[in-house]
Amino acid sequence: MQTTTNNRCTEEASPRTAAAVVADGIRQRILNGTYGPHEYVRESSVAKELQVSRTPVREALRELVSEGWLEAIPHHGCRVVSWTEADAREVFDIRLVLEPLAVGAACRRISPELLAHLRKLCREMERVSERVLTDPEARNRLAELNHEFHQQLIEASGNRRLVSLLESLVRSSVIRRNFANYEMAHLRRSMAHHDEILQALEAGNAQWAESLMRTHLLAARSLHVGSGA
Repeated sequence: MQTTTNNRCTEEASPRTAAAVVADGIRQRILNGTYGPHEYVRESSVAKELQVSRTPVREALRELVSEGWLEAIPHHGCRVVSWTEADAREVFDIRLVLEPLAVGAACRRISPELLAHLRKLCREMERVSERVLTDPEARNRLAELNHEFHQQLIEASGNRRLVSLLESLVRSSVIRRNFANYEMAHLRRSMAHHDEILQALEAGNAQWAESLMRTHLLAARSLHVGSGA
Protein backbone atom coordinates (compact mmCIF):
# COMPACT_ATOMS: atom_id res chain seq x y z
CA MET A 1 0.00 0.00 0.00
CA GLN A 2 3.04 2.29 -0.15
CA THR A 3 2.68 3.06 -3.84
CA THR A 4 -0.27 3.53 -6.15
CA THR A 5 1.53 1.64 -8.94
CA ASN A 6 1.48 -1.89 -7.53
CA ASN A 7 -1.18 -1.71 -4.82
CA ARG A 8 -3.75 0.66 -6.21
CA CYS A 9 -7.38 -0.09 -5.36
CA THR A 10 -9.37 -0.09 -8.59
CA GLU A 11 -13.07 0.30 -9.16
CA GLU A 12 -12.96 -3.01 -11.09
CA ALA A 13 -12.98 -4.81 -7.75
CA SER A 14 -16.22 -5.38 -5.91
CA PRO A 15 -17.06 -2.76 -3.24
CA ARG A 16 -16.29 -5.28 -0.46
CA THR A 17 -12.94 -6.23 -1.99
CA ALA A 18 -11.99 -2.58 -2.44
CA ALA A 19 -12.99 -1.84 1.16
CA ALA A 20 -10.87 -4.75 2.39
CA VAL A 21 -7.82 -3.48 0.50
CA VAL A 22 -8.35 0.02 1.88
CA ALA A 23 -8.71 -1.37 5.42
CA ASP A 24 -5.48 -3.34 5.00
CA GLY A 25 -3.70 -0.20 3.87
CA ILE A 26 -4.89 1.79 6.87
CA ARG A 27 -3.92 -1.01 9.27
CA GLN A 28 -0.42 -1.05 7.81
CA ARG A 29 -0.11 2.72 8.27
CA ILE A 30 -1.13 2.35 11.90
CA LEU A 31 1.36 -0.48 12.40
CA ASN A 32 4.27 1.38 10.84
CA GLY A 33 3.48 4.65 12.62
CA THR A 34 2.34 6.66 9.59
CA TYR A 35 -0.89 7.24 11.50
CA GLY A 36 -0.13 7.93 15.14
CA PRO A 37 -2.36 7.66 18.23
CA HIS A 38 -5.30 10.08 18.14
CA GLU A 39 -4.51 11.09 14.55
CA TYR A 40 -7.57 11.48 12.32
CA VAL A 41 -7.85 9.28 9.23
CA ARG A 42 -9.64 11.45 6.69
CA GLU A 43 -11.97 9.81 4.20
CA SER A 44 -11.13 12.27 1.44
CA SER A 45 -7.36 11.92 1.89
CA VAL A 46 -7.45 8.11 1.84
CA ALA A 47 -9.70 8.08 -1.23
CA LYS A 48 -7.34 10.42 -3.07
CA GLU A 49 -4.20 8.53 -2.09
CA LEU A 50 -5.57 5.11 -3.07
CA GLN A 51 -7.49 6.44 -6.08
CA VAL A 52 -10.84 5.01 -5.07
CA SER A 53 -14.25 6.49 -4.46
CA ARG A 54 -15.28 7.36 -0.93
CA THR A 55 -17.68 4.40 -0.67
CA PRO A 56 -15.06 1.67 -0.02
CA VAL A 57 -13.13 4.07 2.24
CA ARG A 58 -16.26 4.68 4.29
CA GLU A 59 -16.84 0.92 4.58
CA ALA A 60 -13.22 0.36 5.57
CA LEU A 61 -13.40 2.99 8.29
CA ARG A 62 -16.54 1.40 9.74
CA GLU A 63 -14.79 -1.99 9.78
CA LEU A 64 -11.72 -0.58 11.51
CA VAL A 65 -13.89 1.12 14.13
CA SER A 66 -15.63 -2.19 14.85
CA GLU A 67 -12.25 -3.93 15.17
CA GLY A 68 -10.92 -1.34 17.59
CA TRP A 69 -8.25 0.21 15.38
CA LEU A 70 -10.13 3.50 15.07
CA GLU A 71 -12.70 5.34 17.15
CA ALA A 72 -15.51 7.43 15.74
CA ILE A 73 -15.63 10.97 17.16
CA PRO A 74 -19.01 12.68 16.55
CA HIS A 75 -18.77 15.60 14.10
CA HIS A 76 -15.02 15.05 13.63
CA GLY A 77 -14.47 11.67 11.98
CA CYS A 78 -12.37 8.62 12.80
CA ARG A 79 -9.08 8.70 14.65
CA VAL A 80 -6.49 6.11 15.64
CA VAL A 81 -7.12 4.55 19.02
CA SER A 82 -4.36 5.04 21.56
CA TRP A 83 -2.83 1.81 22.90
CA THR A 84 -1.71 2.39 26.48
CA GLU A 85 -0.05 0.22 29.08
CA ALA A 86 -3.37 0.08 30.94
CA ASP A 87 -5.08 -1.18 27.76
CA ALA A 88 -2.44 -3.88 27.34
CA ARG A 89 -2.78 -4.96 30.96
CA GLU A 90 -6.57 -5.29 30.71
CA VAL A 91 -6.43 -7.22 27.44
CA PHE A 92 -3.78 -9.66 28.63
CA ASP A 93 -5.58 -10.23 31.94
CA ILE A 94 -8.63 -11.41 29.98
CA ARG A 95 -6.61 -13.43 27.48
CA LEU A 96 -4.80 -15.21 30.32
CA VAL A 97 -8.14 -16.59 31.48
CA LEU A 98 -9.83 -17.34 28.16
CA GLU A 99 -7.11 -18.34 25.71
CA PRO A 100 -5.78 -21.30 27.73
CA LEU A 101 -9.38 -22.55 27.84
CA ALA A 102 -9.56 -22.28 24.07
CA VAL A 103 -6.31 -24.16 23.45
CA GLY A 104 -7.34 -26.83 25.94
CA ALA A 105 -10.60 -27.37 24.06
CA ALA A 106 -8.73 -27.34 20.75
CA CYS A 107 -6.43 -30.07 22.07
CA ARG A 108 -9.36 -32.46 22.24
CA ARG A 109 -10.64 -31.87 18.70
CA ILE A 110 -7.88 -30.45 16.49
CA SER A 111 -7.37 -32.17 13.13
CA PRO A 112 -4.07 -33.44 11.70
CA GLU A 113 -4.56 -31.05 8.79
CA LEU A 114 -4.79 -28.02 11.05
CA LEU A 115 -1.80 -29.18 13.06
CA ALA A 116 0.20 -29.40 9.84
CA HIS A 117 -0.92 -25.89 8.88
CA LEU A 118 0.04 -24.52 12.28
CA ARG A 119 3.44 -26.18 11.96
CA LYS A 120 3.95 -24.41 8.61
CA LEU A 121 3.01 -21.10 10.23
CA CYS A 122 5.60 -21.73 12.94
CA ARG A 123 8.32 -22.40 10.37
CA GLU A 124 7.41 -19.27 8.44
CA MET A 125 7.43 -17.17 11.62
CA GLU A 126 10.88 -18.50 12.46
CA ARG A 127 12.17 -17.50 9.01
CA VAL A 128 10.64 -14.04 9.21
CA SER A 129 11.85 -13.44 12.78
CA GLU A 130 15.45 -13.84 11.64
CA ARG A 131 15.00 -10.87 9.26
CA VAL A 132 13.69 -8.30 11.73
CA LEU A 133 17.04 -6.53 12.05
CA THR A 134 17.41 -6.04 8.30
CA ASP A 135 13.89 -5.94 6.86
CA PRO A 136 11.63 -3.03 7.97
CA GLU A 137 8.49 -4.99 7.06
CA ALA A 138 9.47 -8.19 8.86
CA ARG A 139 7.86 -7.24 12.19
CA ASN A 140 4.56 -6.43 10.51
CA ARG A 141 4.61 -9.74 8.63
CA LEU A 142 5.48 -11.57 11.83
CA ALA A 143 2.55 -9.95 13.60
CA GLU A 144 0.18 -11.08 10.84
CA LEU A 145 1.43 -14.66 10.98
CA ASN A 146 1.27 -14.65 14.78
CA HIS A 147 -2.30 -13.43 14.71
CA GLU A 148 -3.25 -16.22 12.30
CA PHE A 149 -1.58 -18.81 14.55
CA HIS A 150 -3.48 -17.69 17.64
CA GLN A 151 -6.76 -17.22 15.78
CA GLN A 152 -6.59 -20.69 14.24
CA LEU A 153 -5.99 -22.20 17.67
CA ILE A 154 -8.95 -20.34 19.14
CA GLU A 155 -11.27 -21.33 16.30
CA ALA A 156 -10.18 -24.95 16.70
CA SER A 157 -11.81 -24.91 20.15
CA GLY A 158 -15.19 -25.18 18.44
CA ASN A 159 -16.64 -22.82 21.05
CA ARG A 160 -18.20 -20.01 19.03
CA ARG A 161 -18.83 -17.80 22.06
CA LEU A 162 -15.20 -18.12 23.14
CA VAL A 163 -14.10 -17.36 19.58
CA SER A 164 -16.28 -14.26 19.52
CA LEU A 165 -15.03 -13.01 22.89
CA LEU A 166 -11.36 -13.45 22.00
CA GLU A 167 -11.32 -12.28 18.37
CA SER A 168 -11.03 -8.54 18.95
CA LEU A 169 -8.81 -8.98 22.01
CA VAL A 170 -6.31 -11.12 20.16
CA ARG A 171 -6.30 -8.84 17.13
CA SER A 172 -5.67 -5.73 19.23
CA SER A 173 -2.85 -7.20 21.31
CA VAL A 174 -1.24 -9.52 18.77
CA ILE A 175 -1.27 -7.25 15.75
CA ARG A 176 -1.33 -3.65 16.91
CA ARG A 177 2.18 -2.49 17.80
CA ASN A 178 3.19 -6.03 18.66
CA PHE A 179 6.83 -7.13 18.43
CA ALA A 180 8.04 -3.51 18.60
CA ASN A 181 9.61 -4.23 22.01
CA TYR A 182 10.87 -7.71 21.10
CA GLU A 183 14.60 -8.28 20.87
CA MET A 184 15.93 -11.39 19.10
CA ALA A 185 16.02 -13.36 22.35
CA HIS A 186 12.35 -12.51 22.97
CA LEU A 187 11.37 -13.50 19.44
CA ARG A 188 13.16 -16.84 19.66
CA ARG A 189 11.53 -17.55 23.01
CA SER A 190 8.13 -16.80 21.53
CA MET A 191 8.80 -19.10 18.57
CA ALA A 192 9.88 -21.85 20.99
CA HIS A 193 6.62 -21.44 22.92
CA HIS A 194 4.65 -21.98 19.69
CA ASP A 195 6.53 -25.20 19.01
CA GLU A 196 5.90 -26.44 22.55
CA ILE A 197 2.18 -25.66 22.30
CA LEU A 198 2.01 -27.73 19.11
CA GLN A 199 3.82 -30.60 20.86
CA ALA A 200 1.16 -30.56 23.58
CA LEU A 201 -1.60 -30.52 20.96
CA GLU A 202 -0.04 -33.43 19.10
CA ALA A 203 0.19 -35.34 22.39
CA GLY A 204 -3.47 -34.62 23.13
CA ASN A 205 -2.55 -33.22 26.54
CA ALA A 206 -4.95 -30.36 27.29
CA GLN A 207 -3.45 -29.52 30.69
CA TRP A 208 0.02 -29.20 29.17
CA ALA A 209 -1.29 -27.06 26.29
CA GLU A 210 -3.14 -24.73 28.67
CA SER A 211 -0.07 -24.31 30.87
CA LEU A 212 2.13 -23.51 27.86
CA MET A 213 -0.32 -20.95 26.50
CA ARG A 214 -0.47 -19.25 29.88
CA THR A 215 3.34 -19.09 30.01
CA HIS A 216 3.43 -17.72 26.46
CA LEU A 217 0.94 -14.96 27.28
CA LEU A 218 2.69 -14.04 30.53
CA ALA A 219 5.95 -13.59 28.64
CA ALA A 220 4.22 -11.41 26.03
CA ARG A 221 2.46 -9.35 28.69
CA SER A 222 5.77 -8.57 30.43
CA LEU A 223 6.97 -6.87 27.25
CA HIS A 224 3.79 -4.84 26.83
CA VAL A 225 3.22 -3.61 30.37
CA GLY A 226 6.69 -3.60 31.90
CA SER A 227 8.45 -5.65 34.50
CA GLY A 228 5.87 -4.79 37.13
CA ALA A 229 3.11 -6.79 35.39
